[in-house]
Amino acid sequence: MRAEADPNLIVYFASEFMPLREAKVGILTHALHYGTGVFEGIRGHWDDADQQLYVLRPAEHYERWKHNCGILHIEVPASTEALCEITLELMRRNEFRTNVYVRPLAYKSAERVGVVPDEQNAFAIVALPFGDYLHAEKGLHAGVSAWRRVEDNAIPARAKICGAYVNSALASDEARRCGFDEAILLDEDGHVAEGSTCNLFMVRKGALVTPPVYGNVLEGITRDMVMQLAERELGVCTAERPIDRSELYVCDELFFTGTAVGIAPVVRVDHRPVKDGAIGAITRAIQMLYVDATHGRLDQYRTWLMPVYEPHDGAEPNTDLPVEQAVR
Repeated sequence: MRAEADPNLIVYFASEFMPLREAKVGILTHALHYGTGVFEGIRGHWDDADQQLYVLRPAEHYERWKHNCGILHIEVPASTEALCEITLELMRRNEFRTNVYVRPLAYKSAERVGVVPDEQNAFAIVALPFGDYLHAEKGLHAGVSAWRRVEDNAIPARAKICGAYVNSALASDEARRCGFDEAILLDEDGHVAEGSTCNLFMVRKGALVTPPVYGNVLEGITRDMVMQLAERELGVCTAERPIDRSELYVCDELFFTGTAVGIAPVVRVDHRPVKDGAIGAITRAIQMLYVDATHGRLDQYRTWLMPVYEPHDGAEPNTDLPVEQAVR
């Protein structure tokens, strides 16, 4: 899916709320030329029954983002709490009543030529309406890419570094030109890493299997949720171990996970059906649990959610204090 943004959308840029059309960076910005930025992705899910927009684990996302920014020596001065409140305020100001995707971005902001970075940093947060990233209602057809996943000692895949996503762009473009819905990347040792923008799980002999976090993959928050939901609600354990390419052809079920994709079943790999070519029972059960949990329908997972349109801490929010004051 491509999410086209309304130029009148309210965004957070340069420590202010402003229309998207006014949020500009110069053509010589360091991050534009050298990929020296770190982004994050956060989802908000609208629930019609509650008339509520639930933001999914924003504190965990912002903590991960701030840690990963440190890899590029980018400091985000705002606290995690302030970043969460900015995010909620963006949704209120835009009056969203739909599913939303939030894109925080921190970057090297100096306007000059020269690859060596300096200490000039900036950050912005954009929230926009966002539907399904991959249309996976009937399952996806994935293809193993000729492009290999970047190595941790080259560009860390765990960090969502902007420049690293050329790797994802090449793989996803190749996949679509070859008639696939999504790419699967291998690491330099030939083991399965992940999709171009998502983690990967397979089912073998009734258990989940996913590559370990040291296998050049994103330390996914949705990945963590899937493992918790599977064990607590289904009694299905997860093994974190290397996966051979050929295992994709003999596994019982296969699916992608991620903030943007949610839970996306895969029913074919490299023109071969996964098992019988239908969405598997464990995948379907996890998919349903994930939807219920992210829409506030499972009380035991309410701690994962931050409501936008009601107090989330039992107290009325202070609307008199400009949020930008919290980040100075």
